[in-house]
Amino acid sequence: MTHPDTRLAKPRTANDLPRHAKIRQMNRGGYDRDLAYGILDAGLVAHVGFIQDNRPMVIPMAYARIGDRVYIHGASTTRIIKANGAGVPASLTVTLVDGIVVARSAFHHSMNYRCVVLHGMAHLVDDPAEQTDALAAITDHLLPGRWSECRDMTPKELKATGVLVMDIDHASTKVRTGGPVDDKDDLGSDIWAGVVPVVTALGQPFSASDVPDRSPVPPSVPAARKKFI
Repeated sequence: MTHPDTRLAKPRTANDLPRHAKIRQMNRGGYDRDLAYGILDAGLVAHVGFIQDNRPMVIPMAYARIGDRVYIHGASTTRIIKANGAGVPASLTVTLVDGIVVARSAFHHSMNYRCVVLHGMAHLVDDPAEQTDALAAITDHLLPGRWSECRDMTPKELKATGVLVMDIDHASTKVRTGGPVDDKDDLGSDIWAGVVPVVTALGQPFSASDVPDRSPVPPSVPAARKKFI
C-alpha cells in the first residue's frame, strides 16, 4: 500500500499554526517540510510523546516515514500500542547531534544539531497490507533493503506486533551550525574554544555464533553505512 506525499506546497508560518506547534524563537527554527523530512530520514531513534493516565510519557522507538505519515511499532500488549489504538494526540522528535560547541565561557557552550518536532494524531493500523508496508519501511529505515533479505513474518509474529501511524499535521525544525559565540571581551584569550565534531557511524558487523562461515554480510549493512558517510 502506498500513501501519497501530501506535504504543504509552501512552508507554514506561525500564523497558520496552533499554539502547541509554534516555534517560540525563530532564530534557528523553521517550518520547511523538506528539511524536516531530511532530518527524519537521517535519524534512527524517535522519541514519541503522549498522555497516559493523565501523565506525560516519552518512549524512544524505531520508526519510518512514508509520505506525510510516520509509523512506529511495538508489541501489541505494550502501553503505547494498546492504550492509544483508537487515536491520541502525539508528538514525535528526532535530534541529530553534529558537534559540541566549546566556548570560553561555560554560559556560551552549545551544540550543533538538527532537530525536528512533529505533531499529529496517532492511531492503530488495522489494515494488514498497511501494517506489512509499515513494518517493511521501519526495517528498511534501519538497514536499507533488509526486509527482502529476511524470511516472511509468520501470522503469529504479525499478530504480536502493533503498528501506530501518526499523520504529520505540523512539522518544525531547529538547526544550529558554526562555532562558539563568545563575548567580545573574551575573544583572543588563552582559553581554547572551538567545535568538537560528533560523528555517527556503523562499526564492523560480527556474525551470530550459529551463522555458517559461508553466509556473507548482506548488502543491507553497507547500504546502512552510507547514511553516515
